[in-house]
Amino acid sequence: MNLFNKLKERAAAGNPIRVGMIGAGKFGTMFLAQALRIPAIHVVGVVDLNPENAKSNMKLVGWPNEALSATSFDNAALSAKTHLSDDWLALIAHPAVDIVIEATGNPLAAVTHCLAAFEQRKNVINVTVEADAFCGPGLAQKAAEAGVIYSMAYGDQPALASELVDWARTCGFSVVAAGRGHKWLPHFRQSTPDTVWDHWGLTREQAERGRLNPKMFNAFLDGSKPAIESAAIANATGLEAPENGLVFPPGGIDDIPTLMRPKSEGGQLERKGLVDVVSCLTRDGEQIPYDIRKGVWVVFEADTEYLKNCFEEYKVVTDPSGKYMTLYKRWHMIGLELAVSVASVALRAEATGTAICFNADCNAIAKRDLRIGEILDGEGGYTVSGGLRPAVSSVREGNVPLGLAHNVPLVKAVKKGKAITWDDIKIDRTTDAYKLRTQMEEQLLK
Repeated sequence: MNLFNKLKERAAAGNPIRVGMIGAGKFGTMFLAQALRIPAIHVVGVVDLNPENAKSNMKLVGWPNEALSATSFDNAALSAKTHLSDDWLALIAHPAVDIVIEATGNPLAAVTHCLAAFEQRKNVINVTVEADAFCGPGLAQKAAEAGVIYSMAYGDQPALASELVDWARTCGFSVVAAGRGHKWLPHFRQSTPDTVWDHWGLTREQAERGRLNPKMFNAFLDGSKPAIESAAIANATGLEAPENGLVFPPGGIDDIPTLMRPKSEGGQLERKGLVDVVSCLTRDGEQIPYDIRKGVWVVFEADTEYLKNCFEEYKVVTDPSGKYMTLYKRWHMIGLELAVSVASVALRAEATGTAICFNADCNAIAKRDLRIGEILDGEGGYTVSGGLRPAVSSVREGNVPLGLAHNVPLVKAVKKGKAITWDDIKIDRTTDAYKLRTQMEEQLLK
């Protein structure tokens, strides 16, 4: 609750937090829209596969031309300007960079970027949650070994949900469940980039105006992002994944305490201590009032009569028994909130969420019958979607994490609704992501 004052003190001391960002897509651009307004944050450089696109996005959100430089990274210029480049290695290696923000959205590249930053003893804020979902525990371990901080990105739902869980536990409550909201109907599982805007609630013109990526947004709609982010929440909090995947029960915010209690008490959970997702649509597709679609929540319980009485006395909304209560944040503002991570890492040496275990995994599930020779196109695409499962069962069954189901050919046919296994694909085993994932699996099964 004192980060802004600390930022002002840092600015007054003439010692800005020097940030380098890899990837200037939607999330990164949203952060850049705020960065010029915040004291003590200096964006040293922005790296993108297409620096001109990065420049265009920065101008879109108000960066003046005189604040940008296309020259090589050099000490003299770094104090005043933001350098645009396609050379991520130079950015990570530069001594002026304190924190690396990984915002490419490419899970394989993200793992490589994070590991390289750790080798350079740089703190990392990983926006690419797709990488955290299948390699987060391994990345956290590698960061700890290097003596640096690895953090989830504040503004994204996993970090915000983890914060609520931490709040509840710090207050002394027993956490029953936590998660996020979503707009969900079962047939969305088969949505593709061609159909996403029809279901999302935007026109194609609105999507184009916002430079929105249909494949990325379809990853939210088809259940992939909820599964990815639920895995990240579970691994950052120690909660667990439901045995048979996310339930997506429909309900408004005041329904959450009733929905997110065990089935034995009239709720939807297999048991206490799980992650799940609440849908803002009824099963008939009707919008539910006062929904949690864009937010996060935690459910905790009054496990003594005194606590239950306190809930009643203070007139909080509970389930019918008066035992279960929820705290929530109805909106998340994506990259507009990322400076909280930057400030927390730099000023408190504290991550805004990081994996502490390997409890949950996001598997690649066939969207339709897939033929031998087809190329899997990852989250949000035409071939697979994400399904949340307990990590132990996922690894034992040889299931491929969604983050590695990118640009890999099938060597076996897979039926609709089935998990892709390692035996079904031909994958490059030399990538940093594959190697780190293999290490995690070996450790889990010891």
